[in-house]
Amino acid sequence: MCLSIPSQVVEIHQGEESVTVDTMGVKRKVSSHLMTEPLILGDYVLIHIGFVMNKIDKEDAQESLSLYKEIVAKIEQEEQS
Repeated sequence: MCLSIPSQVVEIHQGEESVTVDTMGVKRKVSSHLMTEPLILGDYVLIHIGFVMNKIDKEDAQESLSLYKEIVAKIEQEEQS
């Protein structure tokens, strides 16, 4: 099973068909050449093996990110116990 964490577009690389995304504080450059619609700064996307697969709604992305943060906090809390 693959789990995709919403990532926010923070930089667009014109002419390269790539963007830089921020995934929970980690930035990386990924390919956007599979996208059929243009991306703009601030868009939330889902990535699979280094490729942007689709855009997602901002509210849905933020809700998912909030849940991921809760999960990480619980795991860290359990590890400290």
